Amino acid sequence: MTDALFPLWAYLAKSPLVWLTVTLGVYCGADQTSLRLGRPPLLNPVLISVLAVGSLLIVTGTRYELYFDGAKFIHFLLGPATVALGVPLYKNREVIWQAMLPLTVALMFGSLAAISSVIFLGYLFQLPAEVVLSLTPKSATAGVSMGISQALGGDVSLTAVTTIATGVIGAIVVTPLMNVLHIRDWRARGFAAGLGAHGIGTARALQVNPIAGSFSGVAMGLNALVTAIVVPVAVSFLR
Repeated sequence: MTDALFPLWAYLAKSPLVWLTVTLGVYCGADQTSLRLGRPPLLNPVLISVLAVGSLLIVTGTRYELYFDGAKFIHFLLGPATVALGVPLYKNREVIWQAMLPLTVALMFGSLAAISSVIFLGYLFQLPAEVVLSLTPKSATAGVSMGISQALGGDVSLTAVTTIATGVIGAIVVTPLMNVLHIRDWRARGFAAGLGAHGIGTARALQVNPIAGSFSGVAMGLNALVTAIVVPVAVSFLR
């Protein structure tokens, strides 16, 4: 049976649409599993999907370029998905406006901490300039961080990996961390998720509470703006 299926798989794997279907199927399965188990932080659908699809690529010996030919449609949807976050923002606009001052202070401290920590660690461990340039915008959403990295001469692939890793790790630890710190305000919890874990953290916040999701979307959007401004300035100063 295996010998009969292998030629069929070899033929189908050459079609980019197969990988689009595989990616969507794996994510839907991971999301349903997470939902049925009560959305535990460790069973993040993105993390499960990355591990499952990555393992499948390794086992089948499929090149990433071939995979991306099919999955690039999902990459294209990053833009519309980000814009769609404006819906919960609009619905909760009055609550957001009332907390604008503390949000602005938290934004500046959080964004600058994310950027300066990479620069400091790069200097401490004598990392190559290209690596530092690639890691600096990692706390912004993927589309923004990759654009900044490319404009500054960084490695876009490294930026993409670290940005996704930052989002996944942030989405996993944000709820337990907020509980340990006894932070119960959904506005603060959501803003922290969006600021530190961008889109993936925002998706997690929306699953937990609509107010948290709205504030997470605000943090993600504003942090992307601040990062796009501050990172090039900081890099120019260092150079």
